[in-house]
Amino acid sequence: MPASAFPAQTRLRPALTGVTSALSAALGCGRLRYRGRPDSVRVAALPVLLPDPGQCMANLEQVLLLLAVAIAVVVTLQRLHVPASLGFLLAGVILGPHTFGPTVPQFDALAEFGVVFLLFTIGLSFSLPQLKAMRGQVFGLGTGQVVLTTAIVGVIVWLAGLPLAAAFVFGAVFAQSSTTIIASLLAEQGEDNTRHGRLGLAMSVFQDVTAVPFLVIIPVLGSAVAASVLATTLGWALLKAVLACALVLLAGRWLLRPLFHLVSARRSLELFTLAVLLVALLAAWTTNSLGLSLAFGGFLAGMVLGGTEFRHQVESSIRPFRDVLLGLFFIGIGMRFDPAAILPIWHWAVLGGLLILASKALIVTALVLRSGVDARVALRTGLMLGVGGEFGLALVAIALDANVIDGGLGQVAITSVLLSMVVGAVLIRFNGAIAMRLLGAPRSEASELPEVPDSPERHVVIGGYGRVGHTVAVLLHSSGVPFVAFDTDPARVAQGRADGHRVALGDISDPALLSAIHVERASLVVITSDGAHTALAALSYLRRTCPHVPVIVRARDLESSTRLLEAGAVHAYPETIEASLRLGATALQMLNVATDDIDQLIQEVRDWRYRAVAEDAGDGAAERMSVSVSPNGDRK
Repeated sequence: MPASAFPAQTRLRPALTGVTSALSAALGCGRLRYRGRPDSVRVAALPVLLPDPGQCMANLEQVLLLLAVAIAVVVTLQRLHVPASLGFLLAGVILGPHTFGPTVPQFDALAEFGVVFLLFTIGLSFSLPQLKAMRGQVFGLGTGQVVLTTAIVGVIVWLAGLPLAAAFVFGAVFAQSSTTIIASLLAEQGEDNTRHGRLGLAMSVFQDVTAVPFLVIIPVLGSAVAASVLATTLGWALLKAVLACALVLLAGRWLLRPLFHLVSARRSLELFTLAVLLVALLAAWTTNSLGLSLAFGGFLAGMVLGGTEFRHQVESSIRPFRDVLLGLFFIGIGMRFDPAAILPIWHWAVLGGLLILASKALIVTALVLRSGVDARVALRTGLMLGVGGEFGLALVAIALDANVIDGGLGQVAITSVLLSMVVGAVLIRFNGAIAMRLLGAPRSEASELPEVPDSPERHVVIGGYGRVGHTVAVLLHSSGVPFVAFDTDPARVAQGRADGHRVALGDISDPALLSAIHVERASLVVITSDGAHTALAALSYLRRTCPHVPVIVRARDLESSTRLLEAGAVHAYPETIEASLRLGATALQMLNVATDDIDQLIQEVRDWRYRAVAEDAGDGAAERMSVSVSPNGDRK
């Protein structure tokens, strides 16, 4: 039958061909072909996705090459105690178009989501109540450091001949410090709980929050030309930022908490993770639709969820995506780096690196000194915060994409930040020796010793908030012992929070959750979950990563207790036998047996791991008990 008999279908063929072409471009796997007769379009004829095998294999080879080089470089540098972020940057340089050897195409659109999830995670740590509580020392110091560094560096590079917009970008980039490098090196050196370590790390994290306005301002600078246009555009951008904050905060108040209650009630980790991804990306899409950056939306969504009981589980769910995409982001930054361009700009890059280190070290030291902290702690804090930061590289990428700075200035900025990260890591490593060299030996070692962390760091972690977990929480609360409890049942979590206890949604056997809450800082872990497999999984992680933290576990029976003790639990109390012991103790008390003798008898049963009262124990097990009493309380 001729094609004219089906005019609608004939007209549909070019449209279907256009759709398949668009899909093939999006998938990046060759051309999707429309299968049908050339002279007619049958009703049954449908577009068939036929990816080009050759193109798909080429893409797969590039992915394999990317993964292999990244793993090799990061593992090698980590053996040298170099942060992973620098390893990803080096992998990007190796795979970039500016070096000899294999090359993979850039993937800026995908890598940008690494910054989104980075800001999302930062937002989780700074809910609105926490921001309000931090308006004291750290708020003033963190904000003052970012503002002063941006202003001073901006003026210096503006006097050196840069345009005003580019000078502002350099000031914002140079004001950032690497929380990753600071935290990893302090933990490795055992200085994370010293006074300078805690202060420096808090200021570094808060820098990320105070830098969020740069996400709004920098893209605007690329489109404004005259001062009046710049002021108007910035005003609109700030108004849009306020509108975005209001939308996300209202949505979080009325929609997000019910949504996550509904999702968590399904007890599906996959569904929970999908909900987290949906919220983060939806918030990023909202701010992007308002002409703001994607990362700003990620920060707002994280800040809203950071004030809920789902915060820790959200962080553990998003961490794999954040780490992988952030690694891709650093690889993408490395691909922008042109080693051949260093020769003509090396002196500017060195001066830029020195400006980053010197300006922040001096400004931070002066601010901390002014707040009343002694000179040694102030100097060591300044030396730590002199290092350049990953967020600065993110701002460089945003500025390049917005055409605020050109490629040459971008190379100077990237090289300066990389140099400051390398040299700054050395300054952090030897901050104590440098302070001693400049200030002499300390009169007292008190400021050099680790502080005893206060709540919520030195606290008890309770895994499970059922009947047993609730009882433990009540006893700890009555004794004034700080604790945080986790449960996978949202109803129990809501009840615990209604009781005034710190209860959050989370699985105590999830390694990502335990890492996110820094379980290594806890003074005790109590696992009350009903199920030996959960306790065994948690014990496996705890004994491997933080064997110094004692763990006591609830067990259902003697067999479970034995397995848990062999897995590393300090104590594992079988419920059934403990109930029997309490019943027997009450019987002995009613028979006027001395309380000390009863306590000693029960303790010996526990010391023998309950073998004396086990149902399958022989008579010899009971005979080995060293204490026996008569009804009148006399020993026999």
